[in-house]
Amino acid sequence: MMSIKMSQKKIFLVLLVICTVSFLLHNGGHFNWSMEAFHLRCSTLRSQITPGLKPKHTNIVFLKTHKTASTTMQNMLFRFAERNNLTMALPKPNCGHQFCYPQLFSSHFVHPHTLPPNMITSHMRFNKTALQRLMPNDTIYITILREPASMFESLFTYYSRHSGSFRRVPNGSLEAFLADPLRYYRPEEADSMYARNTLTFDLGGNKDRTATDVTYAQAFVAEVEKVFSLVMISEYFDESLVLLSHLLSWDLDDIVYVKLNMRTESSKKSLSPSLPAKIRTWNSIDAYLYDYFNASLWVKLSALGLDCVAKEVYLLRLAQERLTKSCFGGQMPVPRSASEIRNKDLRPWQPSEKVGIIGYDLPLNISHEAKELCLKYIMPEITYTQKLLHSQLLRHRQSFQNRTPQKSNIPQQSIRTTPPRHSQVHRTQPPPSNAQGSASTTKSKFTLNQGTGTSKSGPKSSNTSVL
Repeated sequence: MMSIKMSQKKIFLVLLVICTVSFLLHNGGHFNWSMEAFHLRCSTLRSQITPGLKPKHTNIVFLKTHKTASTTMQNMLFRFAERNNLTMALPKPNCGHQFCYPQLFSSHFVHPHTLPPNMITSHMRFNKTALQRLMPNDTIYITILREPASMFESLFTYYSRHSGSFRRVPNGSLEAFLADPLRYYRPEEADSMYARNTLTFDLGGNKDRTATDVTYAQAFVAEVEKVFSLVMISEYFDESLVLLSHLLSWDLDDIVYVKLNMRTESSKKSLSPSLPAKIRTWNSIDAYLYDYFNASLWVKLSALGLDCVAKEVYLLRLAQERLTKSCFGGQMPVPRSASEIRNKDLRPWQPSEKVGIIGYDLPLNISHEAKELCLKYIMPEITYTQKLLHSQLLRHRQSFQNRTPQKSNIPQQSIRTTPPRHSQVHRTQPPPSNAQGSASTTKSKFTLNQGTGTSKSGPKSSNTSVL
């Protein structure tokens, strides 16, 4: 009896394979790669991504840290918000494109016409209390960290003209700074946060605790872990995105990316063997944070199953290849200096004449539909922030006009004064009928990622932990 059941099972599997192959041949292999995602993801996790079973989570705080590939993540969230008609909290004009960093975040820094928000992701110094008052109760908190040595080299080069601690160093020598950091570092000086424990500062902690204060580092890590559901790791960006997609119930097409805000190779400096240890000692709390959450990331990846994670990473990279073919004429995108980019909106901000930040340009022969979609994936942070604010202001104005009563008998107090806040995006929603529709409703078929944001200095702020 057992052998008969086994034979029936084998026959069923053979028929299933034959039907699948027949389907692929019949359709010429052209079907949405999201369906491929369904078949390649872990069978134990399919209930999380099956259309209609679990809506996508949309209430998100992403703490954008410095020089960690966070600009790529920001770009991803901007695009997701536009596609799903969500509200992204954006800074008031006097704050620039950041929430008045390095001041502790306050809701007063948010443009009133981007309230109430579903998401927030522009640079800020984390303030848990202010954010919890602003965001819905079911908000998921996410951030990203980078290995301290490579991150500090990037900070030192990128902010060489913007941080007094770095400007004082003779010949801009990283070796000279690390030989005696306290000779150049001024803790209360504007932009000093770029010169020591930048991750800790961004997270709302005290950047100037001594390297021997392990108790503080342990307590601070515990606070971060309590608030943030996912701490991504820059060196394992794709693996982190797999965890993100499961945490938020997003599809893989929501997390495809193109790298942004990268430095030219000539702007990068290799570290001598003795420097990484010195950097970790000088940035001891950042090092403790990174080591802890790097280990934590791999615990979470192991819980998903490393084989399954590898399959999803493969699928993500396959989708990026398809994006490249759609946006760049089948070729790998060629990074260009700002002066070489024809479209001024695609030129990234340059921190100094010694540091080149590269961007991308789209081919001249690209179709209008592809151009509308692909522009968003390679758009620099400042340009995208401005355009997203403009579109949300238009939406706010339209919403206000629609709410204005026109000789109505309805009592004034019954009219909503704020738009509804979406808590989730349901997968059963039909896609837009016009692929060239408005940016806020067009569902992108591609995706891109990269980089880090730029930062301008602001008023001094306390080093008291507010996480």
